[in-house]
Amino acid sequence: MSSEAEGRFHMVDVSPITSGLRRATLLTDDGVRIEAVYEPCRASVTDTAIVVAHGFTGSAGRPSVRRAAGVLAERAAVVTFSFRGHGRSEGRSTVGDREVLDLAAAVRWAREQGHARVVTVGFSMGGSVALRHAALFPKGSEGRTTGAHTDAVAAVSAPARWYYRGTPSMRRVHWVITRPMGRLVGRYGLRTRIDHRGWDPVPLSPVEAAPLIAPTPLLIVHGDRDPYFPVDHPRTLADAAPQAEFWLERGMGHAENAADDALLRRLGDWLTRR
Repeated sequence: MSSEAEGRFHMVDVSPITSGLRRATLLTDDGVRIEAVYEPCRASVTDTAIVVAHGFTGSAGRPSVRRAAGVLAERAAVVTFSFRGHGRSEGRSTVGDREVLDLAAAVRWAREQGHARVVTVGFSMGGSVALRHAALFPKGSEGRTTGAHTDAVAAVSAPARWYYRGTPSMRRVHWVITRPMGRLVGRYGLRTRIDHRGWDPVPLSPVEAAPLIAPTPLLIVHGDRDPYFPVDHPRTLADAAPQAEFWLERGMGHAENAADDALLRRLGDWLTRR
Protein backbone atom coordinates (compact mmCIF):
# COMPACT_ATOMS: atom_id res chain seq x y z
CA MET A 1 0.00 0.00 0.00
CA SER A 2 1.09 3.50 -0.83
CA SER A 3 0.30 6.64 1.13
CA GLU A 4 1.33 8.96 -1.65
CA ALA A 5 -1.05 11.91 -1.90
CA GLU A 6 -2.97 12.19 -5.15
CA GLY A 7 -4.67 15.52 -5.59
CA ARG A 8 -5.95 17.90 -3.00
CA PHE A 9 -8.77 15.91 -1.51
CA HIS A 10 -7.85 12.26 -1.29
CA MET A 11 -5.15 9.66 -1.11
CA VAL A 12 -5.59 6.61 -3.31
CA ASP A 13 -3.82 3.65 -1.80
CA VAL A 14 -4.79 0.42 -3.46
CA SER A 15 -4.85 -1.72 -6.50
CA PRO A 16 -8.19 -3.42 -7.32
CA ILE A 17 -9.58 -5.72 -4.59
CA THR A 18 -11.54 -7.81 -7.10
CA SER A 19 -12.25 -7.23 -10.76
CA GLY A 20 -13.23 -3.59 -11.21
CA LEU A 21 -13.40 -2.68 -7.49
CA ARG A 22 -10.98 -0.11 -6.08
CA ARG A 23 -10.20 0.94 -2.53
CA ALA A 24 -9.08 4.42 -1.56
CA THR A 25 -8.29 6.50 1.47
CA LEU A 26 -10.00 9.88 1.21
CA LEU A 27 -8.86 12.95 3.09
CA THR A 28 -11.68 15.15 4.36
CA ASP A 29 -11.56 18.93 4.57
CA ASP A 30 -10.82 18.69 8.31
CA GLY A 31 -7.99 16.18 7.80
CA VAL A 32 -9.65 12.84 8.65
CA ARG A 33 -8.75 9.81 6.53
CA ILE A 34 -11.72 7.66 5.59
CA GLU A 35 -11.86 4.37 3.69
CA ALA A 36 -13.85 4.15 0.45
CA VAL A 37 -14.63 1.56 -2.22
CA TYR A 38 -15.55 2.16 -5.88
CA GLU A 39 -17.64 -0.43 -7.71
CA PRO A 40 -18.36 0.08 -11.44
CA CYS A 41 -21.81 -0.41 -12.89
CA ARG A 42 -22.28 -4.04 -13.90
CA ALA A 43 -24.97 -3.43 -16.50
CA SER A 44 -23.40 -0.84 -18.80
CA VAL A 45 -21.23 2.24 -18.96
CA THR A 46 -22.99 5.07 -17.13
CA ASP A 47 -22.27 8.69 -16.30
CA THR A 48 -23.96 8.30 -12.88
CA ALA A 49 -22.38 7.23 -9.59
CA ILE A 50 -24.38 6.54 -6.42
CA VAL A 51 -22.65 7.34 -3.12
CA VAL A 52 -24.01 5.27 -0.22
CA ALA A 53 -23.96 6.70 3.33
CA HIS A 54 -24.41 3.93 5.92
CA GLY A 55 -26.14 4.07 9.28
CA PHE A 56 -24.63 4.44 12.77
CA THR A 57 -22.30 1.49 13.62
CA GLY A 58 -22.19 0.46 9.94
CA SER A 59 -19.20 0.56 7.58
CA ALA A 60 -18.25 0.01 3.96
CA GLY A 61 -17.47 -3.61 4.76
CA ARG A 62 -20.69 -4.57 6.55
CA PRO A 63 -22.73 -7.25 4.74
CA SER A 64 -25.85 -5.07 4.53
CA VAL A 65 -23.88 -2.23 2.92
CA ARG A 66 -22.11 -4.57 0.49
CA ARG A 67 -25.47 -6.11 -0.46
CA ALA A 68 -26.97 -2.66 -1.08
CA ALA A 69 -23.96 -1.67 -3.17
CA GLY A 70 -24.25 -4.83 -5.24
CA VAL A 71 -27.91 -4.22 -6.06
CA LEU A 72 -27.39 -0.51 -6.82
CA ALA A 73 -24.45 -1.41 -9.08
CA GLU A 74 -27.01 -2.95 -11.45
CA ARG A 75 -28.07 0.64 -12.22
CA ALA A 76 -24.95 2.80 -11.75
CA ALA A 77 -21.43 2.89 -10.40
CA VAL A 78 -21.38 2.85 -6.60
CA VAL A 79 -19.11 4.43 -3.99
CA THR A 80 -19.34 3.14 -0.43
CA PHE A 81 -17.28 4.50 2.46
CA SER A 82 -17.01 4.32 6.23
CA PHE A 83 -17.87 7.40 8.24
CA ARG A 84 -15.23 8.65 10.67
CA GLY A 85 -14.96 6.40 13.71
CA HIS A 86 -16.41 3.47 11.74
CA GLY A 87 -14.71 0.55 10.02
CA ARG A 88 -11.16 1.35 8.91
CA SER A 89 -11.70 5.11 8.86
CA GLU A 90 -9.84 7.32 11.29
CA GLY A 91 -11.30 9.73 13.81
CA ARG A 92 -14.34 9.50 16.04
CA SER A 93 -18.02 9.58 15.18
CA THR A 94 -19.81 12.86 15.79
CA VAL A 95 -23.12 11.08 15.06
CA GLY A 96 -24.19 13.16 12.09
CA ASP A 97 -22.36 16.47 12.51
CA ARG A 98 -18.94 16.52 10.83
CA GLU A 99 -19.85 13.42 8.83
CA VAL A 100 -21.07 15.80 6.11
CA LEU A 101 -17.36 16.33 5.33
CA ASP A 102 -16.92 12.57 4.89
CA LEU A 103 -19.78 12.43 2.42
CA ALA A 104 -18.47 15.48 0.57
CA ALA A 105 -15.08 13.78 0.14
CA ALA A 106 -16.76 10.63 -1.22
CA VAL A 107 -18.84 12.65 -3.69
CA ARG A 108 -15.77 14.51 -4.96
CA TRP A 109 -13.91 11.23 -5.39
CA ALA A 110 -16.83 9.77 -7.37
CA ARG A 111 -16.60 12.73 -9.77
CA GLU A 112 -12.86 12.16 -10.08
CA GLN A 113 -13.63 8.67 -11.40
CA GLY A 114 -15.11 10.37 -14.45
CA HIS A 115 -18.79 10.53 -13.51
CA ALA A 116 -20.57 13.70 -14.58
CA ARG A 117 -23.53 12.94 -12.35
CA VAL A 118 -23.19 11.91 -8.70
CA VAL A 119 -26.17 11.19 -6.43
CA THR A 120 -26.42 10.19 -2.77
CA VAL A 121 -28.48 7.77 -0.72
CA GLY A 122 -28.23 7.67 3.06
CA PHE A 123 -29.64 5.28 5.63
CA SER A 124 -30.64 6.32 9.18
CA MET A 125 -27.76 8.50 10.45
CA GLY A 126 -26.46 8.45 6.89
CA GLY A 127 -29.86 9.73 5.77
CA SER A 128 -29.62 12.72 8.09
CA VAL A 129 -26.09 13.35 6.81
CA ALA A 130 -27.25 13.11 3.19
CA LEU A 131 -29.98 15.70 3.84
CA ARG A 132 -27.59 18.10 5.57
CA HIS A 133 -24.92 17.57 2.90
CA ALA A 134 -27.38 18.40 0.11
CA ALA A 135 -28.34 21.62 1.89
CA LEU A 136 -24.81 22.68 2.88
CA PHE A 137 -23.04 21.84 -0.40
CA PRO A 138 -25.25 23.31 -3.12
CA LYS A 139 -24.42 23.06 -6.79
CA GLY A 140 -22.17 25.93 -7.84
CA SER A 141 -20.22 26.05 -4.58
CA GLU A 142 -16.75 27.45 -5.09
CA GLY A 143 -13.37 26.94 -3.49
CA ARG A 144 -12.73 23.68 -1.69
CA THR A 145 -16.40 22.66 -1.90
CA THR A 146 -16.29 22.55 -5.72
CA GLY A 147 -17.60 19.20 -6.98
CA ALA A 148 -18.94 18.16 -3.57
CA HIS A 149 -22.61 18.73 -4.42
CA THR A 150 -25.11 15.97 -5.13
CA ASP A 151 -27.36 15.88 -8.19
CA ALA A 152 -30.14 14.00 -6.33
CA VAL A 153 -30.57 12.71 -2.79
CA ALA A 154 -32.56 9.91 -1.14
CA ALA A 155 -32.89 9.65 2.65
CA VAL A 156 -34.00 6.26 3.98
CA SER A 157 -35.13 5.83 7.63
CA ALA A 158 -33.77 9.26 8.53
CA PRO A 159 -34.73 11.17 11.68
CA ALA A 160 -36.36 14.57 11.30
CA ARG A 161 -34.99 16.07 14.51
CA TRP A 162 -32.13 15.64 16.94
CA TYR A 163 -32.18 14.16 20.46
CA TYR A 164 -35.18 11.93 19.80
CA ARG A 165 -35.65 9.35 22.60
CA GLY A 166 -39.24 8.31 22.00
CA THR A 167 -38.58 4.61 21.31
CA PRO A 168 -36.67 1.97 23.31
CA SER A 169 -34.29 1.55 20.38
CA MET A 170 -33.35 5.23 20.41
CA ARG A 171 -32.96 5.27 24.19
CA ARG A 172 -30.39 2.49 23.80
CA VAL A 173 -28.61 4.47 21.08
CA HIS A 174 -28.43 7.54 23.32
CA TRP A 175 -26.99 5.43 26.14
CA VAL A 176 -24.23 4.24 23.80
CA ILE A 177 -23.49 7.80 22.65
CA THR A 178 -23.69 9.73 25.92
CA ARG A 179 -22.43 7.39 28.66
CA PRO A 180 -18.77 6.39 29.17
CA MET A 181 -19.76 2.73 29.54
CA GLY A 182 -21.93 3.05 26.44
CA ARG A 183 -19.03 4.40 24.40
CA LEU A 184 -16.93 1.44 25.55
CA VAL A 185 -19.67 -0.87 24.29
CA GLY A 186 -19.70 1.11 21.06
CA ARG A 187 -15.94 0.81 20.64
CA TYR A 188 -15.44 -2.85 21.50
CA GLY A 189 -18.87 -4.34 20.88
CA LEU A 190 -20.08 -2.32 17.90
CA ARG A 191 -16.65 -1.38 16.47
CA THR A 192 -17.62 2.31 16.50
CA ARG A 193 -15.45 4.98 18.11
CA ILE A 194 -17.61 7.84 19.40
CA ASP A 195 -16.50 11.35 20.28
CA HIS A 196 -17.20 12.10 23.95
CA ARG A 197 -17.73 15.80 23.31
CA GLY A 198 -21.23 17.15 22.77
CA TRP A 199 -22.19 19.24 19.76
CA ASP A 200 -21.08 22.87 19.95
CA PRO A 201 -22.82 24.40 18.13
CA VAL A 202 -25.77 22.09 17.49
CA PRO A 203 -25.73 21.32 13.73
CA LEU A 204 -28.49 22.10 11.30
CA SER A 205 -31.19 19.49 11.85
CA PRO A 206 -32.58 17.32 9.02
CA VAL A 207 -35.95 19.08 9.07
CA GLU A 208 -34.18 22.45 8.85
CA ALA A 209 -32.05 21.17 5.98
CA ALA A 210 -34.89 19.66 3.92
CA PRO A 211 -36.41 22.91 2.56
CA LEU A 212 -32.94 24.17 1.58
CA ILE A 213 -32.29 21.27 -0.81
CA ALA A 214 -34.52 22.41 -3.71
CA PRO A 215 -34.15 22.44 -6.67
CA THR A 216 -32.09 19.25 -6.17
CA PRO A 217 -34.47 16.24 -6.41
CA LEU A 218 -35.23 14.75 -2.99
CA LEU A 219 -36.73 11.38 -2.06
CA ILE A 220 -37.79 10.43 1.48
CA VAL A 221 -38.24 6.71 2.21
CA HIS A 222 -39.41 5.22 5.51
CA GLY A 223 -40.82 1.97 6.83
CA ASP A 224 -44.11 1.89 8.69
CA ARG A 225 -42.58 -0.59 11.18
CA ASP A 226 -39.39 1.33 11.91
CA PRO A 227 -38.47 0.60 15.56
CA TYR A 228 -36.24 3.69 15.83
CA PHE A 229 -38.14 6.57 14.23
CA PRO A 230 -41.96 6.46 13.87
CA VAL A 231 -43.68 7.76 10.75
CA ASP A 232 -44.10 11.29 12.07
CA HIS A 233 -40.38 11.77 11.26
CA PRO A 234 -40.63 11.25 7.49
CA ARG A 235 -43.95 13.09 7.36
CA THR A 236 -42.34 16.06 9.08
CA LEU A 237 -39.51 15.99 6.54
CA ALA A 238 -41.97 15.76 3.64
CA ASP A 239 -44.03 18.66 5.01
CA ALA A 240 -40.88 20.77 5.29
CA ALA A 241 -39.91 20.03 1.67
CA PRO A 242 -43.06 20.05 -0.49
CA GLN A 243 -40.98 19.33 -3.59
CA ALA A 244 -39.87 15.98 -2.16
CA GLU A 245 -41.20 12.58 -3.19
CA PHE A 246 -42.23 10.40 -0.22
CA TRP A 247 -42.44 6.61 -0.13
CA LEU A 248 -43.91 4.99 2.99
CA GLU A 249 -42.96 1.31 2.76
CA ARG A 250 -45.45 -1.16 4.21
CA GLY A 251 -43.92 -3.70 6.58
CA MET A 252 -40.41 -2.24 6.38
CA GLY A 253 -38.23 -1.87 9.47
CA HIS A 254 -35.12 0.28 9.74
CA ALA A 255 -32.41 1.34 7.32
CA GLU A 256 -30.14 -0.78 5.10
CA ASN A 257 -30.80 -3.98 7.04
CA ALA A 258 -34.51 -3.71 6.25
CA ALA A 259 -34.24 -2.50 2.65
CA ASP A 260 -34.90 -5.52 0.44
CA ASP A 261 -33.52 -5.93 -3.06
CA ALA A 262 -36.74 -4.76 -4.68
CA LEU A 263 -36.67 -1.47 -2.77
CA LEU A 264 -32.97 -1.01 -3.54
CA ARG A 265 -33.69 -1.46 -7.26
CA ARG A 266 -36.46 1.14 -7.07
CA LEU A 267 -34.05 3.48 -5.31
CA GLY A 268 -31.48 2.87 -8.01
CA ASP A 269 -34.04 3.60 -10.72
CA TRP A 270 -35.15 6.84 -9.01
CA LEU A 271 -31.59 8.05 -8.45
CA THR A 272 -30.44 7.34 -12.00
CA ARG A 273 -33.51 8.90 -13.65
CA ARG A 274 -33.61 12.14 -11.63
